Amino acid sequence: MDHFDAEGEGKDRNFVTALARGLEILRCFRRDDLTLTNSDFSERTGLPKATISRLTHTLCELDYLVADTRVGTYRLSAGVLRLGFSRLAAMDMRDRAKHEMHALRMEGPNPFVTVALGEQHRTEVIYLATDSSTEGVTLLVRVGSRLPLFHSAIGKAILAVTPADRCEQIFGFARMEGPEFEEQARAIHKEAVSEYAAKGYCTGYGNWRSDVNGIAVPVHSLSDGRVYGLNVGGPSYRVKTKQLETIYAARLLKVAEALSIKQ
Repeated sequence: MDHFDAEGEGKDRNFVTALARGLEILRCFRRDDLTLTNSDFSERTGLPKATISRLTHTLCELDYLVADTRVGTYRLSAGVLRLGFSRLAAMDMRDRAKHEMHALRMEGPNPFVTVALGEQHRTEVIYLATDSSTEGVTLLVRVGSRLPLFHSAIGKAILAVTPADRCEQIFGFARMEGPEFEEQARAIHKEAVSEYAAKGYCTGYGNWRSDVNGIAVPVHSLSDGRVYGLNVGGPSYRVKTKQLETIYAARLLKVAEALSIKQ
């Protein structure tokens, strides 16, 4: 459960707890959730129902949630979509990557590979752009799909070049999921740094899903300092590790270098 962690309350005078709690409400929606109740929000955030009621009322007034008073449920409104699409529309990297990603997939020898661009958010990577194989048996990914940051090639590629202060912030998010998770996250980070230093890319062979192989590289946005991840992979019985490392790795590095050059 994604319980709200108020550990920072009282320690950071600039931290606005009410704002953080409102955003946590919006984050409660998962891929298959069309509507949620106040009880659902309370369970997923750990906040009392009285607090939840005030937050959902405020979010409805701001047009980020829509209430169905007949059954006591809430759904995300177009206001949230507007925020998301404004974010995507402003992303020069996403637009620039589309052509390069399509060429990487089409010009390679394996028709079963899929290419994706993602960015870190808390302990996940969110896909911003994808170019999927059109074969019948493939790895189907969509814009908005989420992968675990510490258990995917693309996540490790991002972590490998993320500045230390930002990594500490990310470990703070991992700490919210338990001390064991944070310990594992720090160990995986060290492994990612070592692998990237040795190979120039990071691997994910059955880490995210047992039936998926993939490799990934970081992409630097020179205009705003962001770090993205670019991966290529597919079903493990169609996309073999040897092919990824001997053929696709060099191509992936070349695409990352091209995208990292300021236009």
